[in-house]
Amino acid sequence: MSAPTVAATPSRAHRAESTTAEASRTVYGRVVDPEAALPAGRLLAEIRAELESSAEPDGSLDELQRWATAWSAEETLKYQDLLQPLAPETREVLVRRTALACAPLSLMSGAWLQWLSSPGNGDDPAALAVLALYASDLGVGAPRASRGDAYLPVLRQLDVSENAVPARRLTADQRIDDGHFRLPALLLAMSRRPDDFLPEILGADLCLRSAGPLPALTLIRAEQPTITRWDVVDPATARGEGRTGTELALTAAEAVIARDGEDTRARFATGFRWALAALREWSGRLHTELTAACDPVFEMAELMRLRAREGSVYHHDFALEGRQLSDWLKESQTDPRPMLAALSRSRLVRPGAPERSTLVNGLVGERGRMFRVFSPEDLDVVRRWIGSMSGPAVGTPEAGDALTPARPLGLRTWHPEDDGRPPADVREAYHLLLNRTDTPAVRAYAREYVHGWLGRSRHGIDNTSMALPEQWTPQGLRPWLVDMHDKHSEAYEQSADQELPSREELIDSTVQLAPLTLIDGAWIKGFTDYEHASSEIGHSLFDTYWDELGNGKAELNHPLIYREVLLEMGHDLPPTGSREFAEWEGFQDGSFELPVYWLSIGRFPQTFMPEVLGLNLAMELSGVGGTYRRARLALKEYGFSTRFVDIHNTVDNVATGHSAWAADAIDTYLSSITASQGAGALDAAWQRVRTGYRSLNPPSGFRARQAARRAARDAARSR
Repeated sequence: MSAPTVAATPSRAHRAESTTAEASRTVYGRVVDPEAALPAGRLLAEIRAELESSAEPDGSLDELQRWATAWSAEETLKYQDLLQPLAPETREVLVRRTALACAPLSLMSGAWLQWLSSPGNGDDPAALAVLALYASDLGVGAPRASRGDAYLPVLRQLDVSENAVPARRLTADQRIDDGHFRLPALLLAMSRRPDDFLPEILGADLCLRSAGPLPALTLIRAEQPTITRWDVVDPATARGEGRTGTELALTAAEAVIARDGEDTRARFATGFRWALAALREWSGRLHTELTAACDPVFEMAELMRLRAREGSVYHHDFALEGRQLSDWLKESQTDPRPMLAALSRSRLVRPGAPERSTLVNGLVGERGRMFRVFSPEDLDVVRRWIGSMSGPAVGTPEAGDALTPARPLGLRTWHPEDDGRPPADVREAYHLLLNRTDTPAVRAYAREYVHGWLGRSRHGIDNTSMALPEQWTPQGLRPWLVDMHDKHSEAYEQSADQELPSREELIDSTVQLAPLTLIDGAWIKGFTDYEHASSEIGHSLFDTYWDELGNGKAELNHPLIYREVLLEMGHDLPPTGSREFAEWEGFQDGSFELPVYWLSIGRFPQTFMPEVLGLNLAMELSGVGGTYRRARLALKEYGFSTRFVDIHNTVDNVATGHSAWAADAIDTYLSSITASQGAGALDAAWQRVRTGYRSLNPPSGFRARQAARRAARDAARSR
């Protein structure tokens, strides 16, 4: 396929930039998006400035670890002391608040490692060490097995999980103070620029593991010791029989330092020191919040601030001490204390007796004017406030002061200063797309390339002997998969007498496949994203990616095994991620077309999810039972290692291997399209899966290429 034409877009440098930093929850909401792209330039400078703002003392990684561990132990005791003298009702309040406060970090535990591997470094031992750490956090091989998923039952059992999934929804939960998003927001922002912040990310990660479970979690564990698997929530622990999280983190750190030089240690220390300072600040703020929440007036004042804006639209006809209630509510958006004092003196409240107070009885009953205005949780807050009073307030009480607003992240510059230019040709596109980071122009190129390729794949799809059935049924794809395996085997048997390729032909085809094979798994790189990688649909795709790269072991890494064959054939190619590789004269231009499609569609795991699932099935099934066996004969004939095709013919098998996982992922995805969406939605999704399946080997005729150009052009116009 020829590269799409991408029109240059006007520079956005002229756009007005915000002069105030965005709220931490806003940043968090941006960077949990699996297709998030952060611009270079001033935004990166702002992130670096935040990293370097720490006042923590400098030291070696060993010293920093000891300091983090000691701080965590001391801080944990502070929380234990906070809980001990309290009544059960107040303990319950603090437990719920703590669970919500810890959610932004705990639900995404380890997610900052999600983009640290890429097709450009998939054969690098340092990247494999990082991937092993990340896979441990995910509990690779099982759905909903990540450390974040282990935290979710905490929220569910405490009835505060309504905004917990997906992570972006968490930003809408106004019970969570903005300051609780600050630390994870910056970590996740850095994860979207791994080439710029790798050492700092790993340093911060090591800090979190050295500190162990968040000190505040001791409040929940004391009250709810069996609410979840706390050993999984703790990022320092091992998963199963493997090494501990801290040991894996240290191995990854040393591997990166060995690769990039001792100077990298200073950047690790910067990330560690920043994370420790951020932990201190966050935990201190949370402790202050919980201490204040022991006073029911604090929670009542907080509730009034939260509800005052919407409530001020109403209640113009109700007077409270000579003022309209709507006016009291407007004032309560900034200072609710005067209104609370007035309420305590009104006929709506009987101090010390919530059961006899109209505010939480008649008014909120089925016939009351405030029916369903307050949630059951809100009403508990009001009852505790009324029950805590010994009598009506005199004047304006001092209690109920709001916490000091959290310090926002100093991130302002979200628009790229320069869109950059699109790749000049398919070779340059290959090189640029190997990494996770890009420019708007490169990203637009990738999107249009995918649309063009899929447009070509859709062409004439209903008039061909398409391998996938026309309709998907609830019986799933496993029966079809076994039939296809039988056909592959039959085709192999029928071709047994065919002449093998010559030695020169075999070497040439092996070399021309290198740009494709050395980025094994590139089409599913988007499923390394945290929420996809541990989901019911995506966990098997991440497991496949993990297998393709050797489960963190260089000796099992598929790209490295392929390079061994190339060396036997006399070709020592440049590193895959280098520009020299893409420009190597031994490759034909056409050898980059399918790899660029893989690299492009892998950037958009949500936009093109059905197509990725179809492509994944086609890819994993393509050689099993037939092609790999014939390739083995040719390699063996000329004395070359057969290890690459042997390992694929086993790990891709249709019973328990990648082909089976690929089929199951499609069945899970389609089963999730509920009846409420209608048959049309299911049919449309299935047709997209079929298009993705065909996209591994799309038609190449004139009309198909015309369809590709139209689809790419339409995509460009819709931007």
